[in-house]
Amino acid sequence: MYWTLFLIPVISASIGWVTNWIGFKFLFHPKKQKKVLGITLQGILPKRQQQFAIQLGKLVSSELLSFAELEQKIADPQNVTKILPLLEIHIDTFLREKLTAEIPMLGMLIGEKTIAQVKGVFMKELEELFPVLMKQYLGVLQTELNIEKIVIEKLSNFSTEKVEELLIETMSTELRFAGVLGAIIGLVIGLFQVFLIMAMR
Repeated sequence: MYWTLFLIPVISASIGWVTNWIGFKFLFHPKKQKKVLGITLQGILPKRQQQFAIQLGKLVSSELLSFAELEQKIADPQNVTKILPLLEIHIDTFLREKLTAEIPMLGMLIGEKTIAQVKGVFMKELEELFPVLMKQYLGVLQTELNIEKIVIEKLSNFSTEKVEELLIETMSTELRFAGVLGAIIGLVIGLFQVFLIMAMR
């Protein structure tokens, strides 16, 4: 009967939707290796998590968080200029309050002009010294802080369940669209099959 032919598009659409759903689920499931009919199955992310962690660790350490770029930014005169006003406030407080509190006699000997001169000397020295100190500190930090290793360890131990939940939360609209698109493609293929069958009769 001809009406049975119209089951073909419905079945095709269902297959298109289910295939997309299975494809997404197969990214994360099964979490551990399982053998089905002699075939070993495991979700793509759990299976490749270690490799993914290694590649991302290299990318982060070399491209996203480069110590060379950090050093360049810190040594940039414009960035140093932004920090100097904060340092000047601390130096001014130190000269006017802390130093005279510690050495009261000194407070009696120095006036505004002397404080301004001493502060000027300090600020000039800091302007030259600050980039040098930060470069040295970054060099020590780079030796002690292995960013690649940290990223690899964190991602290797990261829960795939959390990644799945995050993707579902942030990409729910796109995932629904992918399911609908799969159903539409399946429907079109099914209708084409019906057309071919009817044309051959």
